[in-house]
Amino acid sequence: MPAEPEVTHLDDAEHLQVLGYDDSFNRSMSLWANFALGFTYLSPLVGVYSLFAVALTIGGPPSIWWIVIVGCGQLLVSLVFGEIVSQYPIHGGIYPWARRLWGRRYAWMAAWVYIWAMIVTITAVAEFGAGFVASLFDLELTPGVNLAITLGLLLLAFVFNFSGTKTLARVAQIGLAAELIGVIGLGLYLLIFQRKHDFGIFFDTMGVEGDGSYAVAFLGAALAGLFLFYGFEACGDVAEEVSNPAKRIPRAMMMTILVGGVSALFSFGGYVLAAPNLEAIVSGEDADPIPGILADTLGPVGAKIFLLVAITAFISCVLSLQAAASRLLFSFARDGMIPGHTWLAKVSPRNKVPTNALIVACTVPAIISVLIFLNGNLLVPITSFAVLGIYLAFQMVVLASLRQRAKGWRPAGPFSLRGAGVVVNILALAYGVFAIVLIARPGESGDVFADWVVLIGLGIVLVTGLAYLFIARPDRKSSAPEGDAIAVAEAIRTRTGATPVRR
Repeated sequence: MPAEPEVTHLDDAEHLQVLGYDDSFNRSMSLWANFALGFTYLSPLVGVYSLFAVALTIGGPPSIWWIVIVGCGQLLVSLVFGEIVSQYPIHGGIYPWARRLWGRRYAWMAAWVYIWAMIVTITAVAEFGAGFVASLFDLELTPGVNLAITLGLLLLAFVFNFSGTKTLARVAQIGLAAELIGVIGLGLYLLIFQRKHDFGIFFDTMGVEGDGSYAVAFLGAALAGLFLFYGFEACGDVAEEVSNPAKRIPRAMMMTILVGGVSALFSFGGYVLAAPNLEAIVSGEDADPIPGILADTLGPVGAKIFLLVAITAFISCVLSLQAAASRLLFSFARDGMIPGHTWLAKVSPRNKVPTNALIVACTVPAIISVLIFLNGNLLVPITSFAVLGIYLAFQMVVLASLRQRAKGWRPAGPFSLRGAGVVVNILALAYGVFAIVLIARPGESGDVFADWVVLIGLGIVLVTGLAYLFIARPDRKSSAPEGDAIAVAEAIRTRTGATPVRR
């Protein structure tokens, strides 16, 4: 095999200097805090609770296997991202990665789609969390109550984020503990002490296929995993606030996928095995079964305690989403690529956080929440759009990475897949295209708008993004580096004095 430079490590400030930026943030986030941020963004508790009934209705108990399938696919994506962030440990994640791997206009579209997907995700998580708060206080969840609680959750997360990186890290770690108690702890309890079915139930379709093929039903249940496994990229969104990010963030991303996947399996599996009337859930008669399962297995007091744990997890999830979105907006603005970039790129001298970007990451979801208050039917379509947009933005980065590899790029960060990088990159892209097709498939209700609303939403975002790009030409206003993956890799190797090794 030909010689390949051994990847060594620059210190954080020098690494940023090579990439063209100054070290202007407090690096107070540890590996565990960074992992907590990604894990609470991914939030298996939120994902499983939101999709449990839908997945069982469509695919029956075997829909649990989508957690394994999607987890493996997204692990491949996280490995690709790991090599990228190890060379480019800078704020913003998707945007700077796409820019440095491809170019300004390509990065503009990736970031435009991703920003809107994240903003909508913040809204959706806060909306779903409102139901838990209402249940805890025995409030009737009217549209007005739902709006008030949603706005309260958004504001609370903003206050925590505004307080600085240390507060963000602490709350994320508390959220991590809540998630682990709420998914692994509860899941194990249900599996061991409250099991009402045997494990063979996960191979029993329970007739969901009707007279057709179960393969169609199983593909329809893919959202059980697809809506769950994203958030790990948030570990890279705050790269400039992490100590030794080139080594730690790839590990945090993979930990997020692995621990999140195991947690989701325990949670989903525990609910299925403990369900007192699984047939009613699969048939669709019980559209919100988890409260009933909790009341049956934990009792009234135990159910209230779980609600407290769940609310903590939801708050932490909104907090992590806001933090990731604000860093992406800051990164976009720092390069002059978005309207109001001078204002959005400001960093608080006291708290060392992008305060104006945080304001946007709180205010726009609040506005969308008001629109949902006016039309409650908007929540499910915008949630579906959020997931599709995030997967599309992910794969734009994966594609850009493969393109650079074809040009001869060998990632120069301390995390390296070495010779396996190309194979992993191709498999990650193939998985991503498969996932996008599954998410984007139109429905079969017969209502044209309802069946195509997710693609319509994505089309609007793409068209408006392209229109702004070619009319306002923000790419011409930015002189930040682009398409420099090979040059930066060589610069890093030159600075570290990397020596060739034989493989």
